[in-house]
Amino acid sequence: MKDTKIYFYDFNAKLNHTINNNNHIYLSGYFGRDIFKNDFSEMSFGNKTFTTRWNHIYNPKLFSNITFINSNYDYGLGTVESGANSFEWKSNLKDWSLKSDFNYFANTSNTINFGGQTTYHRIMPGHAYGKGENEMDNEIKIPEANSLEHAIYISNIQKITSRLSVKYGLRYSLFQNIGEGILYHYDDENNVTGEEEYKRGEVYNTYHGLEPRIGINYTLTASTSVKAAYSRTRQYLHMASNSTSSSPLDIWLPSSPNIKPQISDQFSLGWFKNFASNRIETSIEAFYKKMKNTIDFKDHAELLLNEHLEGELRFGRSWSYGAEFLVKFNLDKWNGWVGYTWLKAEREIIGINGDKPYLSPYDHTNDISIVINRKINERSFFAANWVFYTGSPVTFPVGRYESGGVIVPLYSERNTERMPNYHRLDISYTLKGRNKKKRRWQGEWVFSVYNAYYSKNAWVINFVNDDDTPYEMHAEMIYLFSIIPAITYNFKF
Repeated sequence: MKDTKIYFYDFNAKLNHTINNNNHIYLSGYFGRDIFKNDFSEMSFGNKTFTTRWNHIYNPKLFSNITFINSNYDYGLGTVESGANSFEWKSNLKDWSLKSDFNYFANTSNTINFGGQTTYHRIMPGHAYGKGENEMDNEIKIPEANSLEHAIYISNIQKITSRLSVKYGLRYSLFQNIGEGILYHYDDENNVTGEEEYKRGEVYNTYHGLEPRIGINYTLTASTSVKAAYSRTRQYLHMASNSTSSSPLDIWLPSSPNIKPQISDQFSLGWFKNFASNRIETSIEAFYKKMKNTIDFKDHAELLLNEHLEGELRFGRSWSYGAEFLVKFNLDKWNGWVGYTWLKAEREIIGINGDKPYLSPYDHTNDISIVINRKINERSFFAANWVFYTGSPVTFPVGRYESGGVIVPLYSERNTERMPNYHRLDISYTLKGRNKKKRRWQGEWVFSVYNAYYSKNAWVINFVNDDDTPYEMHAEMIYLFSIIPAITYNFKF
């Protein structure tokens, strides 16, 4: 689409400090934003994170990492013009998290990991308001959702024999909805029947459960092994994607009395083989994952200006399966990998797609990645990265009809169409500074090109009336990031 503007920025910073041989402090921060704009609308995404980690060594067998993490992810969209229907919609997700991880080397056959984590989530699902001279009559702000998520875990990596090792563990998680907030009640038809308001800090709902996991590694020969694994996870924060919309809108929601946690069980089995004195590593791994309490939006859901978003959700089950193939190589001055994944992902939710199974938005049938690095000399390196994956399933209009003098689009079944396939090549050249003795400052220049062959990968596809033939429509593709050259300077001291 012409007359489309996009720009972005990213900033990373890290600082490490050694207090003594047993104590180290690590600080890191990230700030970034992506902004898309055309003559009609504007969309932006941004994230800020700050992490502090304290590493402490108690003795040769025990050490710990205590980490504090703060993050603020926000996103929004709106119209550019200031007409009667112009608006702006914003949302954000803030987290404050404290976690502790301990590693204990019990003996040569057992390595025990244990710890815990507490996270405070604050989600503002949506705040919409008018702008310009003719503002909307009412400002709509979906009530904030506050919650606490806790977890403790213990695991052990046990070497049973010279050929057999097992990693097993158990995690217990607990989730609490807390005030200040408003809980809406719905009937069987998803109509609002009432509401309750909770005071700040008041716990009004709790979910909890165990999450076991086990992995087995058996060595057949010095260069061949097989692995099998099982894990259960509970997801308390949910990202609902509106794949029926012309914009890639995702909305974050916490579990609540109306939204149960999503619970998944995943099984995997793999074969691993090394060649050429372990300079070439290959693997084939098959997996199957099933999930209950899967969420999705109902057909024709109202998202942006709806303070009863939970009533737009439907619940069911989902499953995915596939295989991953990987070849890694490290040959003198060349290294990298070639990976391929075949995936099938489906959902079945009552009230969507005629209660029939349909493709998940994450169903990328083919996913290929090729990474090649070349060491030119001690100071310079060349790298290339090529990716390809099958376009995401979406719901598009496949026809139209007239009703009462109004042209109404006729949509396909849920997620039976696909976005165009995605592919891109990135290349870079790195030049390190001269390594001089007693010089604490070390830097490097990186010259890179993103999307080197100018692939026009679709981000959004809109269907608009044809200017020459008003009763006909045509697809209009919006793509982001053409060829982007960049110069980066990294340094450490």
